[in-house]
Amino acid sequence: MIGVDAPVALADRPIHLAIRGLAPHDTVEVSAAARDYAEGEWRSRAVFRADGHGTVDLDHARPRSGTYTGADGMGLFWSMAPPGGDPDERVFHPLPPERSPSYSVQITVTAHGHRLATRTLTRQWLTPGVTHKSFTLAADKVDGDLFLPPAGGGRHPAVLLFGGSEGGKFGDYEAALLASHGHPALSLAYFRDPGLPGSLTDIPLEYFARAARSLAAQPGVDPAHVVASGYSRGTEAALLLGQFYPDLIHGVIVYSPSNRVNPGIGAHGTGGSAWTWHGRPIPQDSIPLDHIDGPVLAIAGDRDAVWASAASARQIVTELDREHNRIPHQALVYPGAGHQVGTFPYLPTGVRFWNATAGEFIENGGTRAADAAAQAEGWPKTLAFLAAMGG
Repeated sequence: MIGVDAPVALADRPIHLAIRGLAPHDTVEVSAAARDYAEGEWRSRAVFRADGHGTVDLDHARPRSGTYTGADGMGLFWSMAPPGGDPDERVFHPLPPERSPSYSVQITVTAHGHRLATRTLTRQWLTPGVTHKSFTLAADKVDGDLFLPPAGGGRHPAVLLFGGSEGGKFGDYEAALLASHGHPALSLAYFRDPGLPGSLTDIPLEYFARAARSLAAQPGVDPAHVVASGYSRGTEAALLLGQFYPDLIHGVIVYSPSNRVNPGIGAHGTGGSAWTWHGRPIPQDSIPLDHIDGPVLAIAGDRDAVWASAASARQIVTELDREHNRIPHQALVYPGAGHQVGTFPYLPTGVRFWNATAGEFIENGGTRAADAAAQAEGWPKTLAFLAAMGG
């Protein structure tokens, strides 16, 4: 009764669900459930009316009620809500890919108080042959998680990715998916993790460069195509790496970017320098882009409540145009999306979070639905950006 084109698929792949064998025009509820490793079971639901053939095709059917509105074949996935609390203030966390290669989503169909069908779908982080290695400060002088595609597939563009003011580990799910698409990826922590600085102050760019060199030396990496990918405050570091290390960084991807260096964030609030280079603070000013020697992709939402990332994304492209940079560069600005405009789609994500570094709730702007739509459209363009580099 529950038809699906790909019961086992990568977590960033849309699937096509259809409920068949129902009574014509009958009313049914379709629900989804998945387990967050800390908060328990998240759930979503949608009530539909079957068509005259007794079918509900989720790609085209509009829910009469539920956790999302409008026809959306993946609505049950991104609209799941936690067992308690406000879904706008939560992010769904399945087991990380270094602990489990996939997570499960259970689809259930009920009508008139009776369960009609149940089917379990597997959402993969890792395709067969993808490997993981932890980088440690003691052994590698950087803190992160490396994911490599299966051996023997040649050399491909690689991605060094890192987050923003939240600190700690960032991007393991994304790095695993990138490796599953053939791109070696290193998810990097640079503060608020054991052994690292406790705040976003005086972070040396040399630390990121060391990580990029370690990534470039890995099997399957094309060392001439290493990309820096930053999110939020991390976009400053990504752009600075492209500017100051053009022989090492050959492309830049920035999500919810800033086109200028902002103050550091310490225990007593905002102030001081966020970044250093050769032991000197990097001035809090517009980031120069005249030495960037690779493609640039800037992704933002036009309802970002953290800062004017849409304007920054457009300004980055304008600056590269002004420098007569002939290498492809593009700004993608998504209507209605907020600071959570990226990265990969279909994982439930809120729009308002507690930021331990800042010591306050951060309003990200946008809506869950608009962010989900932006991620579903933007992620394939990120993959296409990497593929165009030669992978």
